[in-house]
Amino acid sequence: MIVDAHHHLWRPERGYAWLDDPELAGIRRSFTPDDLCRETTAAGVRHTVLVEGGRCHPDEVPEFLGYAADTEPIAGVVAWADVTEPDLPATLARYRRLRGGELLVGVRSQVQGEPDPGYLDRPDVRRGLAAVADAGLAFDLVVRADQLPAAARAARDLPDLPIVLDHLGKPRIHAGVAGLAGWRDDLAALAANPRVTAKLSGLVTEAGPDWTVAALRPFVAAAVDAFGASRLMFGSDWPVCLLVADYRGVRDALSAALPPLSAAERDAIFARTAVRVYGLAV
Repeated sequence: MIVDAHHHLWRPERGYAWLDDPELAGIRRSFTPDDLCRETTAAGVRHTVLVEGGRCHPDEVPEFLGYAADTEPIAGVVAWADVTEPDLPATLARYRRLRGGELLVGVRSQVQGEPDPGYLDRPDVRRGLAAVADAGLAFDLVVRADQLPAAARAARDLPDLPIVLDHLGKPRIHAGVAGLAGWRDDLAALAANPRVTAKLSGLVTEAGPDWTVAALRPFVAAAVDAFGASRLMFGSDWPVCLLVADYRGVRDALSAALPPLSAAERDAIFARTAVRVYGLAV
């Protein structure tokens, strides 16, 4: 069994402003559940987690939960939420009352878009993160590499919050070995909290159009060293990955980039960690 713990769906007319970047023209089109099912079937992926695609249209959450209710591979949804919203507990409760609400497994806000590296230290943000923990949900953490220290402090101070680091904190893979400096230590500091897990996702995009498996290996190895296989999970980051690689190519690239692991360890990365962390009913 393979579980893709991180992919997106979108319709540009919903207001995904970030897709207006000229460099993203290749993915500025609709990606539907039917498109997803074609990819997962071809790649041998049985289940997926659908992740919010950037703060956009207010109907995205009910739409995504409805997709999950109607689409067999989608086993969970990580929905967008503003963690600074004073009524966040009520918002999360409302999400759960929606059709497909039982498939809500986590929330995400666009921390990477906040210019302040210490955004996660703010009291209003911390209150929101505590509300996510109280709701029994995971918090998907999408951050820049310079925000990792604040993420480690938040993880330390919120021991009841399951944190899932997306894209390994976006290391500068395109910079080669130089991209390991600083990032590797900050990643290890975050990984010191046993409630934190991480997604081996978005790596080919960070590596750029000339990516190679060899370029990915030191970053994947650093993640395995920091988290261990039992706290890592595969994510395709499709359709963003299409900028540099196809769906199956991303899966195969990660498989080739992993260090020598046992069958049980590989199974954890490609399925069991996601099932456990998100509580997927698969």
